[in-house]
Amino acid sequence: MVMDTNVLVAALLRGGGTARAVLRACLTAQYDPALGPALLAEYEDVLGRSDLFVDSVLSAKERNKVFDGFLSRCRWVEVFYAWRPNLPDEADNHLIELAVAASADAIVTRNLRDVSRGELKFPSLRVLTPEQCPEVLPCPR
Repeated sequence: MVMDTNVLVAALLRGGGTARAVLRACLTAQYDPALGPALLAEYEDVLGRSDLFVDSVLSAKERNKVFDGFLSRCRWVEVFYAWRPNLPDEADNHLIELAVAASADAIVTRNLRDVSRGELKFPSLRVLTPEQCPEVLPCPR
């Protein structure tokens, strides 16, 4: 699976709920999150924006520890082919390209509208919300 940045951020904020449950499942190796260069750069950029985390229950140091733990569970995937699915937001194309390169079964995002509207379709790739994720991809443990 590929976890979009908006899910990671939501998991680190107060009331992270189902996003936090997905992150916890990644941290406990119940999910196998894929990570590539573009997504790592996006994670680092967004997590570096302190204004986003004013309401976070975690300090910056604690967020970094959680992020480091998450990174240690990610499977690094090089993306060698740019599929260009032509999503409404060009900046989201890298998610599908990573998912295809990783043979991922799903992208977990809060941005269903944009991520699932590409011109190029991959029938075996599901786009799920954090709420749908445990229902569609039950944790084996």
